Amino acid sequence: MPVWLREYRWRQSRSAVYLSLPLRGVRVTPANIFCAEQYLKVCVPPFLFEAFLYAPIDDTNSTAKIGNGVVFFTLYKKEAAMWDSLTLANANKEKLQYLRENAVLKAHEKAKEETEAKKVTKQEHKKYALEATMKLEEAERKRIEDLKEKERQKVTEELELWKKQQSDAEKQNRIQQEGELRRVEQFKEKKKEKINKTGIPNEGTSMTRLKPTKGCHGSDSMFSENLKEEQLPAPRSAATIKVNFTSRVFPTPLRESCVAEEEEWLRKQAEARRIVNADLSELEDLKEEEKNPDWLKDKGNKMFATGNYLGAVNAYNLAVRLNNNLPLLYLNRAACHLKLRNFHKAIEDSSKALELLTPPVPDNESARVKAYVRRGTAFCQLELYTEGLLDYEAALKIDRKNKTIEEDAEKIRHLIQGRMQDS
Repeated sequence: MPVWLREYRWRQSRSAVYLSLPLRGVRVTPANIFCAEQYLKVCVPPFLFEAFLYAPIDDTNSTAKIGNGVVFFTLYKKEAAMWDSLTLANANKEKLQYLRENAVLKAHEKAKEETEAKKVTKQEHKKYALEATMKLEEAERKRIEDLKEKERQKVTEELELWKKQQSDAEKQNRIQQEGELRRVEQFKEKKKEKINKTGIPNEGTSMTRLKPTKGCHGSDSMFSENLKEEQLPAPRSAATIKVNFTSRVFPTPLRESCVAEEEEWLRKQAEARRIVNADLSELEDLKEEEKNPDWLKDKGNKMFATGNYLGAVNAYNLAVRLNNNLPLLYLNRAACHLKLRNFHKAIEDSSKALELLTPPVPDNESARVKAYVRRGTAFCQLELYTEGLLDYEAALKIDRKNKTIEEDAEKIRHLIQGRMQDS
């Protein structure tokens, strides 16, 4: 049961009522106070104060101050008048219940109106923020378009200037070439005139003087000059130049020498260079990242996940050409061949992956299991159930707890037994 508070002090003026309510030993918050036009309630368990006011008040402007164990109310009257008492006198129970319910209902309606008003205000703020953002974006877009237009005009002007310079340069070159041609023609004309003057015989001389003789400087000089111009040197003969390269020497002491390993390293390096440079014209069009086998492997995995098996095979093929020592490339390509029903190629790639997955260590157990299963699946698709069962049993030896592989192996055994019974 609540403890009703009966002790309070109040005073009034024509426009306001001042109410002091002592609440010692408890902590009062604004949530404990409820105020309506003609109803006032303070509920701080276990205390309860309830007052049905003599006349309506302005509950919006009225205030309550909490401090030092006292709640001090300032209640502004709606009509300026002096009250006979703070609360209603001689009010029956039904009227008090009506006033209480009416106060709660009005409070709910007021709270709903305030919520709607806040919602409308929030929407207006959002709308304003959106409009402001759109204006800023429009201004930024216009600024960028202006910059683009200025840059376009600048480039156009530079292009026109360059074209003009090129035209002027071509015109100047054409004038120079024409001048050179004129000088050459003039030189040729002068030379012909000189030759004609020296080649004409004097009157009264014998015709025999026109015969070319050794040491004469007649018309024979013109023909000799032409022959000199026409005689060109013969082309140089081809030959092969042998170049000897200094053998590579590893700075390793003889007591620590590993000649076999060094020779193997050199062989692998040469093989890698040969593979990379085999189709250099084709690899030149690739981007730098497309020359990375790991990047190509990831790209093939993504294509496989989307069902593009042919694209995945092409990615793995290029990765294998760049590095043919990665077993996962052959393993993933075998999975693509299984999807494309290229079972013979799937068997080849799975076998190559198993060759590269040596020695068998715990780190490559998962890859070896996949290789055996995929090769066994290809064998079974080719109706070579005995070979497929051997691969499934090899996978079970590695992963003995794999129920799926065990069930598939049992199915293959049943198929083999059924075929033997039928035969």
